[in-house]
Amino acid sequence: MAENHCENPPLTISKIGIIGAGVSGIAAAKQLYHHNPVVFEASDSVGGVWRTCAYNSTKLQSARKDYEFSDFPWPNRDDPSFPTHVEIVDYLESYAKHFDVLKFVKFNSKVMELRFVGQQGTTQLGGNGGAYGSPLPGHPVWQIAVQTNGSQNLQWYAFEFVVVCIGKYGDIPKIPSFPHNKGPEMFQGEVLHSIDYCKLDKDAASQLLKGKKVAVIGYKKSAIDLAVECAEANQGPEGQPCTMVVRTLHWTVPHYSVWGLPFFLFYSTRASQFLHEKPNQSFLRTMLCYLLSPLRRGVSKFIESYLLWKLPLLKYSLKPDHPFEEDYASCQMAIMPENFFTEADKGNIVFKRSSNWWFWKEGIEFDDNTKMKADVVILATGYDGKKKLKTILPDPFRSLIEYHPSGIMPLYRGTIHPLIPNMAFVGYIESVANLHTSELRSMWLARYVDEKFKLPSAENMLEQIYKEMAVSRRITRFYKRHCISTFSINHGDEICEEMGWNSWRKRSWFAEAFSPYGSQDYRLKN
Repeated sequence: MAENHCENPPLTISKIGIIGAGVSGIAAAKQLYHHNPVVFEASDSVGGVWRTCAYNSTKLQSARKDYEFSDFPWPNRDDPSFPTHVEIVDYLESYAKHFDVLKFVKFNSKVMELRFVGQQGTTQLGGNGGAYGSPLPGHPVWQIAVQTNGSQNLQWYAFEFVVVCIGKYGDIPKIPSFPHNKGPEMFQGEVLHSIDYCKLDKDAASQLLKGKKVAVIGYKKSAIDLAVECAEANQGPEGQPCTMVVRTLHWTVPHYSVWGLPFFLFYSTRASQFLHEKPNQSFLRTMLCYLLSPLRRGVSKFIESYLLWKLPLLKYSLKPDHPFEEDYASCQMAIMPENFFTEADKGNIVFKRSSNWWFWKEGIEFDDNTKMKADVVILATGYDGKKKLKTILPDPFRSLIEYHPSGIMPLYRGTIHPLIPNMAFVGYIESVANLHTSELRSMWLARYVDEKFKLPSAENMLEQIYKEMAVSRRITRFYKRHCISTFSINHGDEICEEMGWNSWRKRSWFAEAFSPYGSQDYRLKN
């Protein structure tokens, strides 16, 4: 690393900068190891949202072997239990130590601003080799301002290429908007977002919930886990029920088995994904998808029949109106905690369906003119990942985050924005196993940076992205989440082909057709 004491500001110059040391950040750092990247992490450790946005009860929603790096298996990978967030952080730290990635990480270093110092006009459509020339042009393209240990002074760095790995979750909460004089300021109790709840230790969380009338806003995984913690804190005669305020229902599953069959058979094999539309498919494949659509809908109905039998969804009016496959295709399927409905049966968790609600002095008022009293309202309403990006990206790139009319950030291979030069985004595309998704794209990114292949033109990249978005729009009403779960194997195939790898990773045609794809299939095989 060289020092350049030029005017305004002094710069520390290096080739590659990585923002964030969560799952995606350490995966990118490991793959780009030979370039000695500089990794900026705002907290004091690796782990990302697993450390900063986890409840005391938070667990992974899949088995260990489905959430591991290709070259670093879990020591107890056959343990059927879901690992806790503490175990996941330990695993990520072990991975970073094993591959000596920690030496690249600058902890307690918060990125405050990015400046583009490359050649003007690089964001225009057209051009060759990805429209930007070399990913490492030999001179700085981006400058990054970093605040270290809360200091008021900013240190500036300059890089030829920047990898953004701050993710879509955490940091900036998504807060609902309310009518005038009907917001939190009218409420006499306590209002907090789930990100604030995450910061409480076990005793403080229990004290917040115990004996209180608590309303949890939302019905996704974070809200469900929070309701269980609330119910557990309110055991006994003095306990109060937790009310979940539900606007949109989603399918939940108790485990990864359906009528005795492993869940992967339905969505995670080549044979099962053959039933689903994918980008760039031929006319013949399109016709086959149409002809097989009754079978695809039958699979969804088959799973729904099991969930309605296994879980008391009808009893509590929690059956979604949309098919199961729409939640799976938008990466919104959640594992239901074992004791969730046990607590509901005891009256410790109750449900209130409402499209709109607002605050009044003593609690919450709903659009059906009913009211409920509350002491604590917790907003499990998600995070604003786009706003998080916009706080650090300069114009005109800030406006390109939502370049597509759907509001989705257009990313080629889930990594490269065709109109933002010398920058990559890892961890912004979702699938069933996001760790595997980030690692595979980090492998692809490292080979692109090493110029093992050239990117298509910006127009061709955007065309490919729009094809993926069009597929999502046709298969799920929740298409605004960049999720590739129903065509993840095809996505991996295209990445392998671009890297010059064989896209068929299994040892036999039978395994290729009927066994699930995971990180181990991409381990050093080319």
